[in-house]
Amino acid sequence: MLNVALTGNIAAGKSTVVSLFRRWGATIIDADELVREVEAPGTPILAAIARRFGPEVLAPDGTLDRAALRTKVLADNTALTALNALVHPAVERRREALVDAAWKRGDRIVVNDIPLLFEALDPDRFDVVVLVDAPVPVRRARLEALRGLTTEDADRMIAAQQGPERKRRKSQHVIDNDGTLEDLERRARAVYNDLERRAAAKEQA
Repeated sequence: MLNVALTGNIAAGKSTVVSLFRRWGATIIDADELVREVEAPGTPILAAIARRFGPEVLAPDGTLDRAALRTKVLADNTALTALNALVHPAVERRREALVDAAWKRGDRIVVNDIPLLFEALDPDRFDVVVLVDAPVPVRRARLEALRGLTTEDADRMIAAQQGPERKRRKSQHVIDNDGTLEDLERRARAVYNDLERRAAAKEQA
């Protein structure tokens, strides 16, 4: 089994690449889905978040009000660090369990979709790291257009993550998403072809 980490800074286009890899046959483990799972109503993590950030981060139905929580952590690095310390260990335990299950099933390519790979984990733990990247002005425009953020809030979200320089150096593949959707699919297909070759070589080793 080839264990792949797929990452990319916010609004770089990572989700589109994930969809393509899924279509081409990869097993996808989505960190955002795992976050929603561990933060579901009734979980210890959600209770801890409410204790740390106040009951106003809970919606009337008991679910997490993500917009309210984002407002609290966007401009406060200490609060963001505290949130990550609550959530990331639980997400990582769940991800490792899913990777183990995929290995036992005999899945060939497992793609771990991890937005904060470089911020939260050691990328060297994976067989291959794939980075999806786009210039900051492009990402800012996407955040404003698709999420309705102000330029100030978009820049805060971009600044909350590490810049791409180290990520590019530490990645085996970089998919630049600065063109059309067709450009992105062509570049992603070339990367996926290499992942298939690596998976086949690993099986024969």
